[in-house]
Amino acid sequence: MTDDGESLGVMDTRDAIQEARRRALDLVEIAPNAQPPVAKIIDYGKFLYEQKKKAHEAKKKQVTVSVKEIKFRPGTDDHDYRYRMEHARQWLGEGDKVRAAIAFRGREMTHRELGAKILKKLSEELADIAEVEVAPKMEGYQMFTIFVPKKIAPEVKKRAAAKQPAEVVIEGEKKKERVEKPKEVKPEPKDEDEIF
Repeated sequence: MTDDGESLGVMDTRDAIQEARRRALDLVEIAPNAQPPVAKIIDYGKFLYEQKKKAHEAKKKQVTVSVKEIKFRPGTDDHDYRYRMEHARQWLGEGDKVRAAIAFRGREMTHRELGAKILKKLSEELADIAEVEVAPKMEGYQMFTIFVPKKIAPEVKKRAAAKQPAEVVIEGEKKKERVEKPKEVKPEPKDEDEIF
Protein backbone atom coordinates (compact mmCIF):
# COMPACT_ATOMS: atom_id res chain seq x y z
CA MET A 1 0.00 0.00 0.00
CA THR A 2 1.26 3.50 -0.78
CA ASP A 3 0.94 6.76 1.10
CA ASP A 4 -2.00 7.73 -1.15
CA GLY A 5 -3.92 4.61 -0.10
CA GLU A 6 -3.29 2.84 -3.42
CA SER A 7 -3.02 -0.92 -2.91
CA LEU A 8 -0.28 -2.69 -4.84
CA GLY A 9 -1.54 -6.14 -3.83
CA VAL A 10 0.44 -9.08 -2.49
CA MET A 11 4.05 -9.03 -3.66
CA ASP A 12 7.41 -10.50 -2.79
CA THR A 13 9.56 -8.57 -0.24
CA ARG A 14 12.30 -7.93 -2.82
CA ASP A 15 9.79 -6.52 -5.31
CA ALA A 16 8.28 -4.28 -2.59
CA ILE A 17 11.76 -2.96 -1.66
CA GLN A 18 12.52 -2.25 -5.35
CA GLU A 19 9.20 -0.41 -5.75
CA ALA A 20 9.93 1.71 -2.63
CA ARG A 21 13.42 2.60 -3.97
CA ARG A 22 11.98 3.46 -7.38
CA ARG A 23 9.61 5.95 -5.68
CA ALA A 24 12.43 7.25 -3.39
CA LEU A 25 10.44 6.26 -0.29
CA ASP A 26 10.72 3.69 2.53
CA LEU A 27 9.04 0.31 2.95
CA VAL A 28 7.52 0.21 6.45
CA GLU A 29 5.94 -2.90 7.96
CA ILE A 30 2.60 -1.85 9.49
CA ALA A 31 1.04 -5.15 10.64
CA PRO A 32 3.73 -7.84 11.03
CA ASN A 33 1.37 -10.43 12.55
CA ALA A 34 -1.16 -10.33 9.69
CA GLN A 35 -1.17 -13.06 7.06
CA PRO A 36 0.48 -11.94 4.77
CA PRO A 37 2.27 -9.10 6.65
CA VAL A 38 1.09 -5.61 5.67
CA ALA A 39 3.64 -3.01 4.62
CA LYS A 40 3.37 0.56 3.36
CA ILE A 41 5.53 2.56 1.00
CA ILE A 42 5.83 5.91 2.76
CA ASP A 43 8.29 8.60 3.82
CA TYR A 44 9.39 7.16 7.19
CA GLY A 45 10.63 10.49 8.58
CA LYS A 46 7.27 12.11 7.85
CA PHE A 47 5.51 9.09 9.38
CA LEU A 48 7.53 9.40 12.63
CA TYR A 49 6.88 13.16 12.75
CA GLU A 50 3.10 12.63 12.42
CA GLN A 51 3.13 9.91 15.10
CA LYS A 52 5.02 12.23 17.46
CA LYS A 53 2.59 15.07 16.71
CA LYS A 54 -0.44 12.81 17.42
CA ALA A 55 1.10 11.67 20.71
CA HIS A 56 1.73 15.31 21.69
CA GLU A 57 -1.88 16.28 20.90
CA ALA A 58 -3.20 13.31 22.90
CA LYS A 59 -1.00 14.31 25.84
CA LYS A 60 -2.33 17.89 25.64
CA LYS A 61 -5.93 16.68 25.87
CA GLN A 62 -5.12 14.29 28.73
CA VAL A 63 -6.47 15.39 32.09
CA THR A 64 -3.99 15.11 34.93
CA VAL A 65 -5.38 14.84 38.43
CA SER A 66 -3.04 15.76 41.24
CA VAL A 67 -3.52 15.10 44.94
CA LYS A 68 -3.30 18.24 47.08
CA GLU A 69 -2.95 17.98 50.84
CA ILE A 70 -4.31 19.99 53.75
CA LYS A 71 -3.00 19.34 57.25
CA PHE A 72 -4.73 19.79 60.56
CA ARG A 73 -3.86 19.22 64.21
CA PRO A 74 -6.37 17.98 66.80
CA GLY A 75 -6.46 21.48 68.30
CA THR A 76 -6.77 23.40 65.01
CA ASP A 77 -8.57 26.71 65.54
CA ASP A 78 -11.86 27.43 63.74
CA HIS A 79 -10.36 30.18 61.55
CA ASP A 80 -7.50 27.93 60.41
CA TYR A 81 -9.98 25.13 59.76
CA ARG A 82 -12.13 27.42 57.55
CA TYR A 83 -9.06 28.68 55.66
CA ARG A 84 -7.92 25.15 54.84
CA MET A 85 -11.46 24.02 54.00
CA GLU A 86 -11.81 26.86 51.47
CA HIS A 87 -8.55 25.78 49.82
CA ALA A 88 -9.87 22.22 49.62
CA ARG A 89 -13.08 23.55 48.01
CA GLN A 90 -11.07 25.48 45.44
CA TRP A 91 -8.88 22.48 44.55
CA LEU A 92 -11.89 20.16 44.28
CA GLY A 93 -13.55 22.72 42.00
CA GLU A 94 -10.46 22.62 39.77
CA GLY A 95 -10.76 18.82 39.54
CA ASP A 96 -7.94 17.81 41.90
CA LYS A 97 -8.14 15.25 44.69
CA VAL A 98 -7.67 16.47 48.26
CA ARG A 99 -6.01 14.52 51.07
CA ALA A 100 -6.96 15.83 54.50
CA ALA A 101 -4.58 14.71 57.26
CA ILE A 102 -4.61 15.17 61.02
CA ALA A 103 -1.15 14.90 62.61
CA PHE A 104 -0.98 13.65 66.19
CA ARG A 105 2.01 14.20 68.49
CA GLY A 106 2.76 12.55 71.81
CA ARG A 107 -0.24 12.45 74.14
CA GLU A 108 -2.57 13.64 71.36
CA MET A 109 -2.66 10.00 70.18
CA THR A 110 -4.98 9.22 73.12
CA HIS A 111 -7.53 11.70 71.71
CA ARG A 112 -8.05 10.37 68.20
CA GLU A 113 -11.76 11.21 68.45
CA LEU A 114 -10.82 14.92 68.06
CA GLY A 115 -9.23 14.15 64.69
CA ALA A 116 -12.18 12.01 63.64
CA LYS A 117 -14.51 14.89 64.59
CA ILE A 118 -12.58 17.34 62.36
CA LEU A 119 -12.61 14.95 59.39
CA LYS A 120 -16.32 14.23 59.86
CA LYS A 121 -17.09 17.97 59.92
CA LEU A 122 -14.93 18.49 56.81
CA SER A 123 -16.65 15.68 54.88
CA GLU A 124 -20.08 17.12 55.77
CA GLU A 125 -19.10 20.61 54.59
CA LEU A 126 -17.57 19.33 51.34
CA ALA A 127 -20.43 16.87 50.62
CA ASP A 128 -21.96 19.16 47.96
CA ILE A 129 -18.85 19.11 45.73
CA ALA A 130 -16.87 16.05 46.86
CA GLU A 131 -17.16 12.38 47.64
CA VAL A 132 -15.03 10.49 50.14
CA GLU A 133 -12.72 8.14 48.23
CA VAL A 134 -10.85 6.82 51.27
CA ALA A 135 -12.68 6.74 54.60
CA PRO A 136 -10.81 8.22 57.58
CA LYS A 137 -8.09 5.83 58.76
CA MET A 138 -4.92 5.88 60.81
CA GLU A 139 -1.48 5.59 59.26
CA GLY A 140 1.26 5.87 61.85
CA TYR A 141 0.77 9.17 63.70
CA GLN A 142 -1.63 10.53 61.07
CA MET A 143 -5.33 10.11 60.45
CA PHE A 144 -6.35 10.92 56.89
CA THR A 145 -9.11 10.81 54.33
CA ILE A 146 -9.14 11.49 50.58
CA PHE A 147 -11.81 13.48 48.75
CA VAL A 148 -12.52 13.36 45.02
CA PRO A 149 -14.63 15.88 43.08
CA LYS A 150 -18.19 14.77 42.31
CA LYS A 151 -19.00 13.93 38.73
CA ILE A 152 -20.99 16.69 37.00
CA ALA A 153 -23.60 15.76 34.42
CA PRO A 154 -22.50 16.67 30.85
CA GLU A 155 -25.55 18.93 30.46
CA VAL A 156 -24.54 21.00 33.50
CA LYS A 157 -20.95 21.23 32.19
CA LYS A 158 -22.16 22.60 28.83
CA ARG A 159 -24.30 25.24 30.53
CA ALA A 160 -21.42 26.24 32.80
CA ALA A 161 -19.15 26.56 29.78
CA ALA A 162 -21.73 28.67 27.95
CA LYS A 163 -22.40 30.69 31.16
CA GLN A 164 -26.15 30.21 30.79
CA PRO A 165 -28.43 30.08 33.82
CA ALA A 166 -29.20 26.50 34.78
CA GLU A 167 -32.23 25.13 36.54
CA VAL A 168 -31.28 23.44 39.76
CA VAL A 169 -33.77 21.15 41.52
CA ILE A 170 -33.33 21.14 45.28
CA GLU A 171 -35.58 18.69 47.12
CA GLY A 172 -38.50 19.20 44.75
CA GLU A 173 -38.17 22.99 44.45
CA LYS A 174 -37.04 24.65 41.23
CA LYS A 175 -34.53 27.41 41.69
CA LYS A 176 -32.77 29.41 38.98
CA GLU A 177 -29.06 29.89 39.26
CA ARG A 178 -27.80 33.27 38.12
CA VAL A 179 -24.53 33.57 36.31
CA GLU A 180 -23.25 37.08 35.84
CA LYS A 181 -21.48 37.98 32.63
CA PRO A 182 -18.05 39.57 32.98
CA LYS A 183 -18.15 43.35 32.67
CA GLU A 184 -16.57 44.94 29.63
CA VAL A 185 -13.50 47.01 30.30
CA LYS A 186 -13.30 50.01 28.01
CA PRO A 187 -9.83 51.33 27.19
CA GLU A 188 -9.12 54.84 28.43
CA PRO A 189 -8.85 57.48 25.70
CA LYS A 190 -5.27 58.49 24.98
CA ASP A 191 -4.06 62.07 24.79
CA GLU A 192 -2.91 63.29 21.41
CA ASP A 193 0.56 63.86 22.83
CA GLU A 194 0.99 60.16 23.62
CA ILE A 195 0.36 58.99 20.04
CA PHE A 196 3.59 58.51 18.10
